[in-house]
This record gives sequence, C-alpha cells and structure tokens, in this order.
Amino acid sequence: MTWAAVALIAMAGTYNFSLFLLSRRRVPHAPGSGRSRRYVFLLACLNEEKVLAESLARITSLPADDCVALVIDDASDDRTAEIARAADPERVRLHQRRLPDARRGKGAALNDGVRRLRASGLLDDRDPHDVIVCVVDADGRLDRHVIEAVDPFFNDPRTGATQLCVRMYNREAGLLARLQDMEFVVYGDVFQSARRSIGSVGMGGNGQFMRLSALDSLGEEPWSDSLTEDLDLGVRLIARGWTNQHCTMAAVSQQAVLDLRRLVRQRSRWFQGHLQSANLVPLILREVRGRAATDLVYHLSSPLLILLTSLLPLSFLIAVIGTAAASFQAGRPLISPLWLLGPYLLSFTSAWIYGFVYRRRERSLGVLRAVLLGHVFVLYGYIWFAAGWWGLWRAATGKRTWLKTART
Repeated sequence: MTWAAVALIAMAGTYNFSLFLLSRRRVPHAPGSGRSRRYVFLLACLNEEKVLAESLARITSLPADDCVALVIDDASDDRTAEIARAADPERVRLHQRRLPDARRGKGAALNDGVRRLRASGLLDDRDPHDVIVCVVDADGRLDRHVIEAVDPFFNDPRTGATQLCVRMYNREAGLLARLQDMEFVVYGDVFQSARRSIGSVGMGGNGQFMRLSALDSLGEEPWSDSLTEDLDLGVRLIARGWTNQHCTMAAVSQQAVLDLRRLVRQRSRWFQGHLQSANLVPLILREVRGRAATDLVYHLSSPLLILLTSLLPLSFLIAVIGTAAASFQAGRPLISPLWLLGPYLLSFTSAWIYGFVYRRRERSLGVLRAVLLGHVFVLYGYIWFAAGWWGLWRAATGKRTWLKTART
C-alpha cells in the first residue's frame, strides 16, 4: 500500500510539474477585426446587501461605453433589490425572481437572466457573436482595465469563453485568507494557463466571459442545475467545438472566507458538484479529441484522487510505526533520515514552485516568506480531505441544497 501511495503522489507531482512548464508558454492573440462588442454583466444575487454596492460601483466605473449590468435578484429578503435600484440606471438593470420559481440554484438564476436579457430589447441591434456575457459574483470586484484585457481573446472567432484570474480582496485579513488567494493564483497561473495549450481551460463561477452565440449553442438553458454549473458549462462549450481561454492580465477579486468551517462547507459543495459532473465523461469521450479529452477526464476524476490521497497519511503512519517497531527489535535506530527526506521530497517539492508563482503576483513578499507560505499551502490543501468526505456523504444521502457562502 505504501508503494501505491508513493506512485500516486509521484504521478500527481509529474502531472503538476508538466503543467507548470506548459504555463510558461505565451499564447498570442488573433489580430483584431475592428468590430465593437457589447458587454453584459450578470450578477445572480441572493441576500447580497453586504457586498453588492461595491461590485456595482466597479462595473459602472469601467471605462467602456457599451456595457450594462443585469442584477438577478433571486427572491432576496434583504436590501439587495434596493441597492440595485440605487445604482446608475443607465448601466444597471434589475430583474427580480419570485418564489416558488426562485432560489433553485445559481444555474437556474443565470438561465432566467439570459432569457430576460433576450426579451429586454438591450440586444436587438447586436449580433450574438459580438455580445459578451460576463458572470460576476455579488462580491466580485473587477479590475478597471478588465474589458481591455479580455477583449483581444474574442478576436478569434473560435473563442467561446474567457476566464479571468481570481484574487481575494481581503487577503491581508489573515493566514486563511492569504492561502485562499494563493490557491486561486496558483490554479490560474499554473493549471489554467497550461490548459490554454492543451485546449481544456475550465470556467469558474466568478469572472467568466462568454459569447452569447456560444451560450445559444448550448440551448435555451446553457447552465445546468449542478452545484458546479460553471464546470459543466466550460466542458460543454469545449464539446461544442468552442475554445476556452484564460486571461492573466486582469482579475476579479472576491471575498475570502475567514472561518475554517465555512470554508470546508464551501469546498464540500464544490466537491459534490465535481461528483455530479462525472456524467460529462461520455460527452467528452464522444465529442472531444486528443490531449484535451485526456486532461478533462483527469480533471473530472479529481474527487476520486482526493479521496484516495486522504488515506495516504494513515498509510504512511502505519508504515513508520511498523518500521520503527522492527528497528527497535533489531537494535537499530528507530527512524532513518530517509524516512524524513523521502516524504519531504514527495510532499513539499511543489511548495517551492507554488511560492515562486505566488511571489510573481505578490512582489511585496520576501523570498523566504514566499517559500514558507508555499509549504503551509501544501498543508492547507488537506482541507480538501475533510471537504471531500463531507461532499461524498451529502451526495450519498441525496442532499443537494446550495450551501451558499455567507458574506461578511
């Protein structure tokens, strides 16, 4: 069992290092066509009075004339609708959903928002190929130059979607917030950037830009009812022949979760959504070719890998106890230095890469602090073990409630 654990860790490490090397490659933009595009920002909101005003202020201050925000109030019982009405009426529209049709998940709210958008008259004079729909969470704060950074990706007519980098705007609030910021930076700058060359870039729930024509190709309801509707959307766009891109030149910042229990709760929802997305594997095998198909299937298998990996610390502990007992009986030293060096190399080699990648984004960090943070980040990844087993239990017991992340 110990050798199987070592093989699994080595395989994952090799894969991650290969993506790191791929992520260093530059992907050129297609030349511009000279056609202007309309940007529509969708914000699906359920009781978001604490964070919505700042997000709308960021959108309405963007230096672009042809953009509008649609706030989808999913039957909130706080001041969400009032805040939307108080925003710039020229650039912010409000769509209120009512019970019993409301509160059926983010995907249902976004689908209803797109239907409202089509019926509103805002797009009557525009080709759907030149309309870019962006999903922003209620706590999402867009960089001022975001449209300038994203727009060149859509010069390529095959581009169906572009995902922004995600940051935590309260990353200075403590170690847990800092580690979440590092998590999203590493995921974006290594994994997503590498997947541009593979053809398997995924969509995230915040800061995803999509052509309306690409959404139209998925039918009347492009978003599924999965707990990770963004993951489903990205895979189905690739299966339809569209190319997903990843933009590293701008970011959307969101609020980090400052309570460990709430963070594990959030990640258990993501884990459960990944389990639901296993039903996309036949679609991938049927419609996607080459490296993209292999990488997507590997990505969708991550819940199984997380559950298997969660058993490795126990396996290692059993091996150490057995070896120490045998050494004691033979009169040899209880623990060989190799028992410390081997696990360190297997577990923490990636910490140096993660520290390097994160420091490129956070220049204020010293080298030593970045390296130490990389080591803590490896241990931080263990929260996925708790989240994984919680998500598996929820899936096995048929629980599919949203588990909305509370704002502060």
